[in-house]
Amino acid sequence: MRTEPPGPQHEWLDGAAGPVVRPYTLTGGRVRSAADSFDLVAFVLAGSPPDAADPQLPPEHRRLVELAHRPVPLAELAAELDLAVGVVRVLLGDLLARGLVAVHEPPTAAHLPHDDILKAVVSGLRAL
Repeated sequence: MRTEPPGPQHEWLDGAAGPVVRPYTLTGGRVRSAADSFDLVAFVLAGSPPDAADPQLPPEHRRLVELAHRPVPLAELAAELDLAVGVVRVLLGDLLARGLVAVHEPPTAAHLPHDDILKAVVSGLRAL
């Protein structure tokens, strides 16, 4: 006997049958978003309140906007929706193109201070 997973139930899941809609149908058969690939720890933030989302949006897009009312990492969105990260990336690309969400990527290694600088700071702090 299957138990219901915790959290909100999705329109595309059936308790007995499992997924009713395959992930590639949610993305229209696309495997990459129009935007660049988003990092797993990139923060997503909706640009407008969740209730202001376009009613013409598909339900999975509306749910992403609802979940992104506060900054939330991409990996957490995928876990909350119980969808593959690749699917969520494609859906977020759609929302980004419509201007409904903003994606804030983490700084790359090139923008981080050099190890020698960090070691000097730590040494200076220890000397205090």
